[in-house]
Amino acid sequence: MPSAIDASPRSQTGQSGVVAQRRRQAWNYVAVLALVAVLAAGPVVVTNSYYRYAGVLMVMYMVMATSWNLVGGFTGYVSLGHAAFFGFGAYCTGIIANESRTSVILALLATVGICAVVGAVIGIVALRVRGSSFVIVTIALVYMGSLLAQGLRSLTGGSGGLDVAGLYSFSGRAARHAAYIVTFAVLLGVVMWLWNFIDGTKFGMGLKAVREDEDRAQSLGVNTTAFKVVAFALSATFVGSAGGIYATWTGFIDPIFVFSVQISAQLVLMSLLGGTRSLWGPVLGAAIIVPSSEFFLVNLPEYHLVTMGVMLGAVVLLMPNGIIATLRRLWVRRRAPAASIREVAGAVGA
Repeated sequence: MPSAIDASPRSQTGQSGVVAQRRRQAWNYVAVLALVAVLAAGPVVVTNSYYRYAGVLMVMYMVMATSWNLVGGFTGYVSLGHAAFFGFGAYCTGIIANESRTSVILALLATVGICAVVGAVIGIVALRVRGSSFVIVTIALVYMGSLLAQGLRSLTGGSGGLDVAGLYSFSGRAARHAAYIVTFAVLLGVVMWLWNFIDGTKFGMGLKAVREDEDRAQSLGVNTTAFKVVAFALSATFVGSAGGIYATWTGFIDPIFVFSVQISAQLVLMSLLGGTRSLWGPVLGAAIIVPSSEFFLVNLPEYHLVTMGVMLGAVVLLMPNGIIATLRRLWVRRRAPAASIREVAGAVGA
């Protein structure tokens, strides 16, 4: 027999909220599969080599922005150092494939494991600080990675870069770009599935507690350090994996590019533009920024950075919580029925 507490309106509201969240997660899983299918089928419709090239970049940044959001969206920690893991993953794949003469697939699998371990170790050190101190520490990681890549010439090729074998043996550029669109689309499906799964677990609730009030969460018994390190390691693993696949796609690693703070800044901007507290925010941000960036780069190269900066600044000022949160709020306002005079009078009299 249910107790009075179970039958209370507050309990019923909580149960309905859980049911609604599970339903939303189920729909998200279906939508993720649909998105992966659409992206993978894109090269069938788009046959132009340049458009496929831009498509690879767009899906790759979708992967990395969603991976960044495993930390930034859940915990609220803003990292500007994820380019360090992108570059590390690229070099890790290239060095393992070149030095050990193993297949590129085995090199990529080894990169996944190594990035997970390195991400956890760096997370243990970097996550000891918060706020602006954490941002500075993560930026330092990028410059350290760049200096190491240019200094260890016997392994990395120094400032001259490193040649990497391709994952596929297609001779035509268009066919090769199509294969990598499918590869990144599958990886995107995996990281989005993981984000959606974490969102409905106690682990996800603990990460959100860190975001809202870390000190209070810690006082309530949440092992905030362990939660943050796990999220950071997962994020680094997927960004590093994307870096490894990128290296096999281009066939060459430039240390100045892969270890660039600009890449990290783009991941942050993509997530903020779409909305960091949503599964679809980073994906939407990447879908807007990458094509726009390519358009301005081709048509207005001298105003490329200025135009992008003005556009993003306007969006952040007008929609500080991101596009998805803003649209959701407008939709709720539109659907909310206007209260009648009798309802207002009854509420006041009560």
